[in-house]
Amino acid sequence: MGIDPKKSLREASAVVYSLQVPAKRDLSFFKTQVNDDFKTDKAKRDEILKTLGFAKNLKAVNNGKHQSLVVLLYAFKTNMTDALRKEITAKGMNVTLIERIIGYADDFKKANVTQENFKETTKIITQDVADSFNEIYDEIIGLCKKASSYYRNEPLKKEQFNFRKVVDNIGASRKTTENNGNTTKSDEKKVEPPK
Repeated sequence: MGIDPKKSLREASAVVYSLQVPAKRDLSFFKTQVNDDFKTDKAKRDEILKTLGFAKNLKAVNNGKHQSLVVLLYAFKTNMTDALRKEITAKGMNVTLIERIIGYADDFKKANVTQENFKETTKIITQDVADSFNEIYDEIIGLCKKASSYYRNEPLKKEQFNFRKVVDNIGASRKTTENNGNTTKSDEKKVEPPK
């Protein structure tokens, strides 16, 4: 019906991806630096990573789970206390990196929610369009049956109301038009009735 139901979903997905890539990169860099900065105090290193949500969520994040990334970002944001921040930055961590990761939490959550909403509405729009086409199809089939019955003793006129032949004729007229416009046979698209 001329509607591109997935356009909004594609745009929302692009926003999610544009946030996901730098967020994952910064989280990875943060974890690497914590591993290096606290290599002599493994218990402290493990506690920091557990407190900030890495231990529980990082594997799922690396597998592309958006919800796990939201959980990790919020765990990081919530549990990055002033005391923990001072302890980490005292070892050499960049404060800007910490602030950037905290900033991703709300933005990524909003983008992810928007994308999920569009996933649902896209299904609804697609189903609405399919329902509309099926209603049109049912109406045309009904007309064809009635006209075919009316012209049952006139084969030439009856044939004009055979749905399959009408569809084939539409395809034939499209083929002629396309060939006049220098379109090749491989460009033809056969019209199929909705299911």
